[in-house]
Amino acid sequence: MSEKLYLVINRIEVLGANAISGPLTYGFPAITGFLGATHALNRAIQKDYDVNLTGTLIASHRCEVQSYRPNFYSDYTFNQSRNPIKRDGKTAAIVEEGKVHLTVTLVLEVSAEASTLQKIYQDQDTFTQAVYSQMMRQRLCGGSIRKIDHIEIEISADNLGFKLLPAFVLNDASSDLIDITEQMQASNPEATPLDALIETCTLHHLPPNKDLDKKNWYTETVKKDRGWLVPIPVGYQPIAEQIPVGALNNSRAPEYPSQYVETIFSLGKWEFPNRIADIADCFWRYEISEGNLYLVSQSPNNS
Repeated sequence: MSEKLYLVINRIEVLGANAISGPLTYGFPAITGFLGATHALNRAIQKDYDVNLTGTLIASHRCEVQSYRPNFYSDYTFNQSRNPIKRDGKTAAIVEEGKVHLTVTLVLEVSAEASTLQKIYQDQDTFTQAVYSQMMRQRLCGGSIRKIDHIEIEISADNLGFKLLPAFVLNDASSDLIDITEQMQASNPEATPLDALIETCTLHHLPPNKDLDKKNWYTETVKKDRGWLVPIPVGYQPIAEQIPVGALNNSRAPEYPSQYVETIFSLGKWEFPNRIADIADCFWRYEISEGNLYLVSQSPNNS
């Protein structure tokens, strides 16, 4: 038995997940939300199983942002909910929130000693039931888990692609961001990766000639032939020195040091599973980099 198994949590229906993934992005929840849920699950099952959940693959089957616009030419706005009245009978203020209903499949990389994995594989029902019970008790990206279709264990990643269909898998596309940045700098040396990131969200509607022909305009984008690229937050970097334990008032976790950070953005790509050469390369993991950066990436698991 290898030192790695794959836990497939099929078709998790989530209501009201956080649709605001970063200061510049919205829609699908941030990757850190899924890795945070994996970490919470890991801590819970470690009471009975000596395992580590070392990677998370994210596959989306359905994504419905709760938004509204009064007509075709208006901007979208998030649907808001009215909170219960306050004790004095007055109406509570509306705090703007962005919500999304999801159906996702998560594949978790389970790492442990070979003997431990063998026991889990031989008694799959007990292990998957423990995972199911914990998942139904916790949140996922701020949303409530309504239903999990089923949970199963796979020995090899070779069969995962077929099991994920139909869905789109979120992959790292930082190499595309580098290529687009270099392409823009060829004509504008002052272009930055942020310019390239914004450019991937831009559609250029152009006339076929200088006469501005009104009938045959066409659309250009740097994403052409690159697949379904999307801006994504991939971690945080500090913007101030670390604050010692107990020095920050009203901290949510006063037993730990605190630090002010800002979001780091990159590009992601939604890919159909049967177009992915090696599904084992699609697992997101925490990565502590030089410069005290807190990142998530699809770097290989060397554990």
